[in-house]
Amino acid sequence: MTDENEKNTMAHLHSHGSHRHKPTHLNHLLNATARTKRLKHAAQIHSHIITTAFISLPFLFNNLLTLYAKCRRPSLSLLLFSTAHQVTKTVVSWTSLISLLSHSATPFQALSSFNQMRTAGVYPNHFTFSAVLRACAGTSLLLHGQQMHCLISKLGYEGYVFVGSALVDMYAKCHDMGTAEKVFVGLPERNVVSWNSIIVGCLLNGLHVKALFLFREVIREVLFRPNQVSFSSVLSASANIGALEFGKQVHGILVKQGLLTLSYVKNSLMDMYFKCGLFDEGALLFNSIGIEGRDVIAWNVMSMGCVYNENFEEACNYLWIMKRTGLSPDEASYSTALHASAHLAALDQGTLIHNQIIKSGFSKNTCIASSLITMYAKCGSLDDSCRVFEEIENLNVVCWTALIAACQQHGNGNHVIELFEKMLADGLKPNYITFVCVLSACGHTGRIEEGHAYFNSMEKVHGIIPGHEHYACMVDLLGRSGQLDEARKFIAQMPIKPNASVWGALLGACANYGNLEMGIEVAGRLFELEPNNPGNYVLLSNMYAQKGKLKEANQVRRLMGVNRVRKEPGCSWIDVKNKTFVFTVHDKSHARTDEIYEMLKIVKELVKNKGYVPQKRFAINNTEEFKEESLWYHSEKIALAFGLLALPAGAPVRIKKNLRTCGDCHTVMKLVSEILKREIIVRDVNRFHHFRNGLCSCRDYW
Repeated sequence: MTDENEKNTMAHLHSHGSHRHKPTHLNHLLNATARTKRLKHAAQIHSHIITTAFISLPFLFNNLLTLYAKCRRPSLSLLLFSTAHQVTKTVVSWTSLISLLSHSATPFQALSSFNQMRTAGVYPNHFTFSAVLRACAGTSLLLHGQQMHCLISKLGYEGYVFVGSALVDMYAKCHDMGTAEKVFVGLPERNVVSWNSIIVGCLLNGLHVKALFLFREVIREVLFRPNQVSFSSVLSASANIGALEFGKQVHGILVKQGLLTLSYVKNSLMDMYFKCGLFDEGALLFNSIGIEGRDVIAWNVMSMGCVYNENFEEACNYLWIMKRTGLSPDEASYSTALHASAHLAALDQGTLIHNQIIKSGFSKNTCIASSLITMYAKCGSLDDSCRVFEEIENLNVVCWTALIAACQQHGNGNHVIELFEKMLADGLKPNYITFVCVLSACGHTGRIEEGHAYFNSMEKVHGIIPGHEHYACMVDLLGRSGQLDEARKFIAQMPIKPNASVWGALLGACANYGNLEMGIEVAGRLFELEPNNPGNYVLLSNMYAQKGKLKEANQVRRLMGVNRVRKEPGCSWIDVKNKTFVFTVHDKSHARTDEIYEMLKIVKELVKNKGYVPQKRFAINNTEEFKEESLWYHSEKIALAFGLLALPAGAPVRIKKNLRTCGDCHTVMKLVSEILKREIIVRDVNRFHHFRNGLCSCRDYW
């Protein structure tokens, strides 16, 4: 409705004449205001309905209830319903109230209203049950739904297709797919809504292959055709399991049925291509929409597609481009941009996004707050992560886990345990990821007994079945403490087949403690599980070399060549004045190369005077006479020298590396932090190392 038409409509309200106060005219005004969602106009019409004594008319009363809900004020609908004592509340009135409360994310109020309706002697009908089952699903508590199911059966409404569909949806959202399927199979008739309920249920519960199978059944139906919900759901299922060919077939059906113009469907199709690794196809769909036709969801899908395909800078850019088109970013927009910034470790970019979040009024959103905690942590600023956490009003398990993960990544294992215990004391239930962080922290702080206790409590106390990540953490915990035989026994007793992460944890322990015999066996298993992972070959080759078996070490390196496995070249990068500088081993590409290498000589002399002894085992590929010299050309040392030259005196030196930092570089960083009184922060592929006053946050236990 245009502003002019809206003015005319409201002018009708204020004009005099009895015909202007007819119930049908007031109902027309209610419908018009429902389109504009203007609360002020709703209140004005409400006043006229009261002054004309038409509030007792059911159709006006029910329409007014719905209007307040559409104005995003369900509390006013509830207030109107509870205070309109002169109105006879029919089953239609009660059903309207229950429906709007269910749709307004207030499921417990909807259930309470249902109980009040029955107490008032009003009997529910099939529309009432469809509405209240949505509320049962919203609570995620199966007991509510089961009780409602019993009442539905008792009153004979189970055969209604809309009630049956709502039952399927409720059981699926309460994660009881067994009963959901039984109800679905028992339906006397099915429509597209009931089919969508079971397909979406499969999607919600991770039964993606089954969702694809059910969609095939829908395609064969002759009485009705799948709609945009059906297509969107099956495309999401295809995306989640990488079923590209099936997704392409669905794309073909969409074109034939002329549904590709629907933004809801096109967004799902884009997402499928992005998740299946066909970035260009997804981007082509996005570009075909045109700037004016793109909604916030389309921009979000495109940004997330960039993240899936590791185009993190592009993902950040899309946030700003979307804003320039006049669209307001939502929760997903900001979370995706923060996720991309975290991957880039781009602190400046992350703080700019945080600034926009505050201006847009999203600072109290818990989902965005948890993304902020992660972003600051991955950008090396744990203090900022803690500040964000402290400002959250309604802490949930995701926020707690984000901070616990941040502390674990920064080597603050003791703080991880403290936070975890405080979270439990606050009555929150930990999730799968929380335990991964806690067990990892136990491993990095040598807490063997506590690690076992936490691991055993997962299923017994918290109902969480341990996964490969948890078993890998336990193997790492035992391996780091030198209990290699115990770690091997632990793997043998696992109820699930050990994967590469579990065997990888044991291989790392074998390398740390020089157990070549066990290392050969474990590496053999890893070569079968992940033949293209260069890290396993390098570890075994280094173990042979450290034992003086250079022939065997070279054989492992040759095996890499035979299998066409290439070790990723090590590189480090550092940000100076909003510009990123990347360095590789023996790098001489920078304009200030002479100054950098001169600074390296100064650093070398300083640390030697402090007692530095080169750890030549970290220069495996060089002949003995050049080993010590080659250690000084590692990329993180070159980045450190450049940082000392280019950054202001006293400013922290933040270095990022794509591989695990070596022990020799670790020692040098500690000594430099003490000698020059500089804080040095190194983010390697595993964790952050905070070097201060000659000490590292990892306590040399990484």
